[in-house]
Amino acid sequence: MSITASLVKELRDKTNAGMMECKNALKETDGDIDAAIKYLRERGAIKAAKKADREAKEGLVASHIDEDKKHGVLIEVNCETDFVAKNDNFKLFVAELADAVAASGAEDLESALKVSHGDGAIDDYVKAKVLELGENLQFRRMVRYDVANCGLVASYIHLGGKVGVLLEVGCEKEATTGSDDFRELVKDLTLHIAAAAPAGLGRDDIPAELVDAEKDLFRKQLEGSGKPPEILDKIITGKLGKFYSEHCLLEQGFVKDPDTTVEKLLAAKSKDLGDTLTVRRFTRFAVGE
Repeated sequence: MSITASLVKELRDKTNAGMMECKNALKETDGDIDAAIKYLRERGAIKAAKKADREAKEGLVASHIDEDKKHGVLIEVNCETDFVAKNDNFKLFVAELADAVAASGAEDLESALKVSHGDGAIDDYVKAKVLELGENLQFRRMVRYDVANCGLVASYIHLGGKVGVLLEVGCEKEATTGSDDFRELVKDLTLHIAAAAPAGLGRDDIPAELVDAEKDLFRKQLEGSGKPPEILDKIITGKLGKFYSEHCLLEQGFVKDPDTTVEKLLAAKSKDLGDTLTVRRFTRFAVGE
């Protein structure tokens, strides 16, 4: 069967694969479009498997927030080079994944990869993109927030997709969510989290191994000081206080006003709005971390 340019274009429009890949697929399948799509999908899976061991530390973080601001997702998709990460094709691909995952209601990566998209699952779609872009691609992680009570979900994408934040801020009055002041506060908090990179909301949220590592560092710094153990413990407790103020969101100095902690900012805004505002949770993704 003669493989016409229009047939190649039709296959390319359906798969986004390269012109030569489409032409070869049609030759292998005697011009059968459906068989060619299957052939390309299998080729994509094979190429993805071959490239799976190659490091994919570049990429993008993307988000999708529903119009009602009650539901949101944050995802990270990795590639091998910054060149591909800056490619418009890859950017659109990542944005499309974020939209598809958000619409599906998937709550974790495992379920997200099984979501139907196009002619297969999202996992298949990612593998097919490997064929198109020629690099190892990994849908690495995702998080989904659904507001159960009064409050809003917001996101912020920083540094062209190298850092992304998903945040849920709660209140007690639904009317507060429509306030411009409340929405501006939520936006400012996403900017703060992107810039300050807190490790947790409060002290109980800081990973124990991180705290233990800091304690060990402080003890080594004080070795040979000759101070009694009880004094050393007080010094270490003091140093830990500074550590927490740098790593706990609520204790950090607000980026727009470092003399005011985030906790005090929330208290002040709560008073202004006649409500009780709380940061319920946040996630910060940095590409390749």
